Amino acid sequence: MEKQLPRRTFVKLAGAGVAAAAIGAEQQTAHAAPIISAPQAQPAAQMPALDPQMQAVVDELVALEAPKLTDMNPANARQTTPLAIAAQTVATRQGKPPLEPVANIAHRLIPGAAGQQMLIRIYQPAGEGPFPALVYFHGGGFVIANLDVYDASCRALTNAANCAVISVAYRLGPEARFPAAHEDALAGYRWVIDNAASIRVDPARVAVGGESAGGNLATATALLARDRGVQMPVHQLLIYPITAYNANTPSYAEFVNAMPLATPALAWFAGYYLSRPSDANSPYASPLRTDVTGLPSATVITAEVDPLRDEGEAYAKKLQDAGIATTLTRYTGVTHEFFSMPGVLDKAKQAVAEAAAGLKKAFGTA
Repeated sequence: MEKQLPRRTFVKLAGAGVAAAAIGAEQQTAHAAPIISAPQAQPAAQMPALDPQMQAVVDELVALEAPKLTDMNPANARQTTPLAIAAQTVATRQGKPPLEPVANIAHRLIPGAAGQQMLIRIYQPAGEGPFPALVYFHGGGFVIANLDVYDASCRALTNAANCAVISVAYRLGPEARFPAAHEDALAGYRWVIDNAASIRVDPARVAVGGESAGGNLATATALLARDRGVQMPVHQLLIYPITAYNANTPSYAEFVNAMPLATPALAWFAGYYLSRPSDANSPYASPLRTDVTGLPSATVITAEVDPLRDEGEAYAKKLQDAGIATTLTRYTGVTHEFFSMPGVLDKAKQAVAEAAAGLKKAFGTA
């Protein structure tokens, strides 16, 4: 049963209009009530050197002069996609196509966890199927981003793993706070299994995956499936996942000023998604702090220049210690979000190939 939204966000005084006004007011401020503490740390004296291709993207990002995420409210942050623009600019200068072609793309409206309409985008490779499938969750800290922002990742994985990819447009905070996105993720996964024939998918070969917040949703979906007696996914693809709020790891301290993701953004995201401090201790919000027994195999990918690096690697070790077949690769010289840029980054191409290899092994198509 979905958790009641906090009183300051959803107040029934004179009808639904008051609730909408409360959410709208919160959308206009760049400073949500603090849920987790911002780390008190000094950045590293010298940042790790970036791969030249990654540096070219970051240089374009700097040139765009986008406001800091923590200076914006969610409404404005959702309209600002400077990293995608930077990558597109680099690709255009290099004469590369803006989008990797796939055989077929379709959309469906399905029921979300609260009975709302929820959009999914279905990518399919060439052929008749039924295809193995990856249910994919985009990043954005549970507050920003959408299917389009992570379109490149889904296209690349569809082709590299020769599988269907179903990208889920789950609800975002502050309009829908924890555990709304997590419940929607599970609802999307269950819909794919229950309706597999209608989208030419093999229901026995369904994996979960995602980037950043989406990586959290992927492993949380596996945990929820285990805990609620739902069919387990065959594999987890976890790309620089959020695994522990208030982690205060060395990478938190090191990348206070990193781009595109700096440590202070993590508290900003939490302030707009979590309802109360205790939510940060939920096993689904912070899977690093829970029992992972019974989860499926995993591929964990991290980036060297990323505040989430250490908690992602700690989670991979936790899975390994639990006897779960898990591969972990740290890609050096690249930042958070690198995976979504295979068109301009060779290391992103390598990471996509690694992700596809893990999926194919789990699907039995290696």
